[in-house]
Amino acid sequence: MSIGGAILELLFPTKCAFCHRLTEGREQRVCPRCIKSLPYARGAAAEQKLPHIVKCISPFYYEGDVRQSLLRYKFGGVRAYCDIYAEFLVKTIDERAVSCDIITWVPLNAKHRRGYDQARLIAEETAKLMGVECVQLLTKTRNIRAQSLTGGAAERKRNVSGVYSPCDAELIKGRHVLIIDDIVTTGATLAECAGVLTKCGAASVTAATLARKRA
Repeated sequence: MSIGGAILELLFPTKCAFCHRLTEGREQRVCPRCIKSLPYARGAAAEQKLPHIVKCISPFYYEGDVRQSLLRYKFGGVRAYCDIYAEFLVKTIDERAVSCDIITWVPLNAKHRRGYDQARLIAEETAKLMGVECVQLLTKTRNIRAQSLTGGAAERKRNVSGVYSPCDAELIKGRHVLIIDDIVTTGATLAECAGVLTKCGAASVTAATLARKRA
């Protein structure tokens, strides 16, 4: 480690992106304990079938340290986690034989007060690792009640109905699209987005999220 790196590590010690405990240096961003014990969605549980979507893959369940990590990422301003999440996504994408020729994400409303679009950051980092084009294909046309504050599957489906529109339908037509979000719960948001992409002529739509709710 360089002198500058040693000083940074002394002043701002690296913490595991998941359990938030101190690690053994700036290169170790996920600790060995978490690598072994995170709530992985294994086997068939790593895939879900959603309307308009070939399959939706997720490396983790949304619980424990994964949940806490995503809360820090989304609401605590820890944007640097996006490249760590992308590495886990790409590993699962490879394992589940997902192919695409363009990557996009579930967009936030332009006036969202968080200051950054968490799904976009993950999508961009994933695209870099895969060497695939990353483009905004959808826009969110109006504010709605947060899905996390909405009731069951039927209500969530109604809540997002008609909310997304294509940025440019010609960018979508004939493409094999991978759409990325941070979490999938009922799948209503991803299904609504995929429905728009399909109507615009997408050849296929696959989805990937870092985490899913346990069935």
